[in-house]
Amino acid sequence: MTPPPPFPGFDGLMSLSRREGVDIRPTLLRVLTDLYVQASSHSEEEARQFVELTSRLIDQVDDATRAVVRARLAIYPDTPAPVLRQLGLRPADQPAPLAQQISADSNPENSPVPPFRAPTNEAQVRLTSNLLMQPADAAEISGMFFGATSNERALILHNLSQTPLKASPRVPAARAARAIEALEMAAFVADVENFTLELGETLILPWKISTQVVNDLGGEPLACAAKAMGMPSPVFQRVLLFLKPEIGTSVSAVYRLSRLYDILSERSALIMLAAWRGSTMAVARAKYRSGLYDDERHRPRPATGQTRSAAQLPGSGILQRTGSQGSGR
Repeated sequence: MTPPPPFPGFDGLMSLSRREGVDIRPTLLRVLTDLYVQASSHSEEEARQFVELTSRLIDQVDDATRAVVRARLAIYPDTPAPVLRQLGLRPADQPAPLAQQISADSNPENSPVPPFRAPTNEAQVRLTSNLLMQPADAAEISGMFFGATSNERALILHNLSQTPLKASPRVPAARAARAIEALEMAAFVADVENFTLELGETLILPWKISTQVVNDLGGEPLACAAKAMGMPSPVFQRVLLFLKPEIGTSVSAVYRLSRLYDILSERSALIMLAAWRGSTMAVARAKYRSGLYDDERHRPRPATGQTRSAAQLPGSGILQRTGSQGSGR
């Protein structure tokens, strides 16, 4: 018995792509990528087929499609190495500088921190860094980041800086300065509630996301939030020491997050902030979708409509008056 294909329903799209006059390759590549990232892991056969299909399509599609696919596969931890190299991303078998520098068992005295290197072609970055993040994609990136391990989060943050996704605007300097001072004071007295409230108001995040960022056991979301508002590194270290005892009492945890904060780029933090904001929009759309005014237009029409018995003549719709005196007149 022949085993089912790893990507069911794909044969029809492949056949359609071979027809003359129909360029289905951009849609084909996007659908293939969406199907691949929906699963948390893949077998060797699935990965081999994904590489075989995408390697022929990546160089044949337009720049916009390639940018979308690159953004989605950059934050997916199980992307095959050949596809990552073809897209100009770092393969998983080559640890990112973040993952190398923030490992818990590294020696602080023998681990120099390399400076962050921006892409060489700045003009290309400006042209391709305006790809708006859709709410569904933002929710997927946010959920993937919160569910990843520390090393996986380091790889995600490193790859985010290379994606063409549009980052959130910077927090105004005056507003950020006031917020950083308030956050440091709240951390000194271990006031987690006011710390979370101030963080959410500054970064325009709902209470649920702010709580998830502050209460995360790994601490990487808190580092992203602090970097997004431009918190100085010494202040962030004091926040780690006083705000949460489970982190402040662990030398390795404080050192690991401090290293992460020093290497983390502002662009990665702002892209993650955009993902947190966008995930909130996705939840709101799903919650209020049934209450939209034009839902009736999106419902399928019945197969058979109501038929009129006869054409009405002008004035035929006027009701006739009936009564006890009407029959005699």
